[in-house]
Amino acid sequence: MAKTNPGRFFEDYRLGEVIAHAVPRTVSGGERALYHALYPSRFALASSDEFARASGLPAAPMDDLITFHTVFGKTVPDISLNAVANLGYAEGYFRKPVYPGDTLRSESEVIGLKQNSNGKSGVVYVRTTGRNQRDEVVMEYVRWVMVRKGDLDAPAPETVLPDLAKAVDPADLIIPEGLDFSNYDFTLAGEPHRWGDYEIGEQIDHVDGVTIEEAEHMMATRLWQNTAKVHFDATFRPDGQRLIYGGHVISMARALSFNGLANAQMIVGLNGGAHANPCFSGDTVKAWSEVLDKAETSAPGVGAVRLRLVATKGGDPFRLKGQDGKYLPEVLLDLDFWALMPL
Repeated sequence: MAKTNPGRFFEDYRLGEVIAHAVPRTVSGGERALYHALYPSRFALASSDEFARASGLPAAPMDDLITFHTVFGKTVPDISLNAVANLGYAEGYFRKPVYPGDTLRSESEVIGLKQNSNGKSGVVYVRTTGRNQRDEVVMEYVRWVMVRKGDLDAPAPETVLPDLAKAVDPADLIIPEGLDFSNYDFTLAGEPHRWGDYEIGEQIDHVDGVTIEEAEHMMATRLWQNTAKVHFDATFRPDGQRLIYGGHVISMARALSFNGLANAQMIVGLNGGAHANPCFSGDTVKAWSEVLDKAETSAPGVGAVRLRLVATKGGDPFRLKGQDGKYLPEVLLDLDFWALMPL
C-alpha cells in the first residue's frame, strides 16, 4: 500500500466536506525577522513593541500577511498541491492579532465546485479558517483554485457556485481589542498622512520596485510550508519555469505600498483579489494603490480605508485592464482590502 501522498485532484472533492490540515505551526520572532528580510516591510505597528504598546496593544503583532501565509500554507497539501493556479479571494476577515508564541492551524470547507469545459480541470471553492492554540479564529477567507483532474473520465460534479459578498461590510470589521491611535506618533511611523488626508478615488504610485529573485522566492515558499508543485518543480510546467507563489507578490506589493501608505497599519478585511498574470524570477514588481472607500470605526482615533493594491511588472501606473475588460499582461495582482489608519 502506497504511503506517499500524490495530492488531491478535482474529482476527489465533495461539496460540504471539511478538511483539517496538518501541521500546526508555532510562529516566533524568527518569522518576523525572515519576513522583513524577504520584503521591504516597515510598518511601525508590526515592527516595534513600544509603538504597539503606545497604540494600546500588548506587543507588536505579527505582520498580518504572516498570519495569512501561515494559514494558507497549511492548506496547500490538501487543496492546491495539484493546482494549475490560485484564482481569487473573497470574504476575508482578520479576527484577532497573532503574536510570537501563538500556534496556528487551519481547516477548510468545500463550498463550491465547477468542472471546466475542457474536462481536464475544475475550480474548487473553499472557506479556510485559521485558529490559534486557544481555538480562537484568527482569520478566515474564501479562495478558489483551478485543480487538475487525475482521472479524465471521472464524471463532472454538479456545478455549485457560492454566493460571495463583493466586499466586507465595514461594520463587520473586527478592530483589535484595545487599539487606540489617539496619541499616534506620525514621526516614528514614517509619514504624516492620516485618514482624513486620503480621498476616495485617489491613486498613489508607490514608486519603488523590487526584482524577484529565485532564491528569495524559494525561501519564502518554504517558510510558509507551501508545497505546491508549480512553485518548486521546474518540470511541472511546459515552459520549464517555477511559478512565483502569489502570496510572495502580495507581500512584496504590500511592503512597497509603505511609500505613500505608511500609516495603513493593519489589514483587517480582504474583499477580493486576483492573480491576474503569472510572475517569474527576474520580473521587477512595482505597485500602485487606489482609495476605494473610507469608514469610521468605534476605536479611538482609528479609521478604516479600503484600498485596491495593484502589483505590476512594468508599464505605466494606474492602468489595470484593456478595452476588452481583461487584465493587461503586465498586471500581476489586483487586491482589494480594508486597513486601519489613524484619524
